Amino acid sequence: MLASKGRLMTAREPKLWFDSAVSKFGAGILGVTTDLLLQSSFLPEPLHGDPADRILIATARSYDLTIVTRDRAILTYGAAGHVKVLAC
Repeated sequence: MLASKGRLMTAREPKLWFDSAVSKFGAGILGVTTDLLLQSSFLPEPLHGDPADRILIATARSYDLTIVTRDRAILTYGAAGHVKVLAC
């Protein structure tokens, strides 16, 4: 989305950039499941209503992952102990 809004400039098409980054860092891709979508609707409050952020948080909680972000709402949510976060 950032690339489509001109907020992330890349020398390559976003899909090629993404695939290269995944390969370079040895990252894995997790699929969105029905369980994750349901969990995203029942997260501990308070949390804003951005569905994408809620799915990201539910995924991190489910797989015991750390979210690396600048998003203040997610960082605040992490500081409250609801998800592991790392500010960047």
